[in-house]
Amino acid sequence: MEQWSPERLKEAYNRHATERERMEKQEWKQIERERFLQRMKDEGKRKLLEIGPGPGHDSLYFRDHGLEVRAADASEEMVRLCREKGLDADVMDMEALAYEDGSFDGVYAQNCLLHIPKRLIPQVLQEIRRVLKTGGLFFWGVYGGEDSEGIWDKDAYEPKRFFSFYTDEGLQAAAAPFFEQVDFHTVHLGEDALSFQSLTLRKGE
Repeated sequence: MEQWSPERLKEAYNRHATERERMEKQEWKQIERERFLQRMKDEGKRKLLEIGPGPGHDSLYFRDHGLEVRAADASEEMVRLCREKGLDADVMDMEALAYEDGSFDGVYAQNCLLHIPKRLIPQVLQEIRRVLKTGGLFFWGVYGGEDSEGIWDKDAYEPKRFFSFYTDEGLQAAAAPFFEQVDFHTVHLGEDALSFQSLTLRKGE
């Protein structure tokens, strides 16, 4: 049984928003963020949409380093924290982005698409492709390395969250119908941990 519920997921992040606001950014996450920022700058791209920004730490970083940033999160509490930082942020589900076609030069999604069931990923990727300009960049970063999905029973959050994990090959295959691959690499996080899968993509013609 899938057990995916957007309302349940939203409740979990609303409850834990203040906790996530206080979290320190791990060094490897800072490196991934900097790489994407540099790629955007190298290509002269400025307009960025961050999907699932949480309290807005990455969106704030991108804005403070010269990008024009919009943030979209399903959690009202996360959007409130983004707005408190002066960010342009919208309460929005990623399956139905309320932006015009070709609105952004880049889309950044760090550890949020892992909450989307695999049956809905094509719909989400199509929406991301739609709001990107031709040639636009898309960063898809998730934990993975195995093929599974469902409620994580050991989750410390209440209600417990739904996670969808891909093998390295499976993640790249999911992206292939919608985007051209620019870069794929993994970050090893420990012997008993999932790896981090870093996938940078481009919207072709």
